[in-house]
Amino acid sequence: MTGKLFQPNHSAPQQELLSKVSKGDELAFRKLFYHYYPFLASHIFRITGSPEITEEIVHDVFLKIWLTRETLAEIHDFKAYLVIVSRNHALNALRKIANDARQHQNWLTEVKQETGADPTDVYYSLIDEAIDQLTDRQKEIYLLHRHQRFSYEAIARRLQLSRETVKSHLQSATASITKYIRKKINTLPLILFILIFA
Repeated sequence: MTGKLFQPNHSAPQQELLSKVSKGDELAFRKLFYHYYPFLASHIFRITGSPEITEEIVHDVFLKIWLTRETLAEIHDFKAYLVIVSRNHALNALRKIANDARQHQNWLTEVKQETGADPTDVYYSLIDEAIDQLTDRQKEIYLLHRHQRFSYEAIARRLQLSRETVKSHLQSATASITKYIRKKINTLPLILFILIFA
């Protein structure tokens, strides 16, 4: 179906489909999504090199498209539009990763200078603490995905959940862990004392 969606003789050419989406037609939106998903995922993956980041960006881009759907009828080259929007999302994601990496490196350096302790041990200790703060379901899904490398689909089958539910739990778990660690890093001197000398 997706490969033939925008052939010239198809009953729903691109502009008509965009017009339907702009009016809130969810079926038309799903067709648009499934048609362009492979192209967009491939494009973003070339920028990020990460399947997980790529998947998040693709969904974020299409969420933005749906939320601003009223403007779609004015877009005449949707593929070019996707490239521009997704590139901005990808670059923002990479900037955030780079910023997080710099913050992490600064933190490791400060740990070493303040205590002489192995920063990696302290960091993993913080991760373990953060995981312990998760709900039982979040913890289960996080450990299956991050530690045992289960895919979303494999976790969904194992726990008899929908893929979207698994994704939602994993996103919440990751956000919670990130927030916990950043909070600890921002109160570094006190936390180091507690972690290392308590």
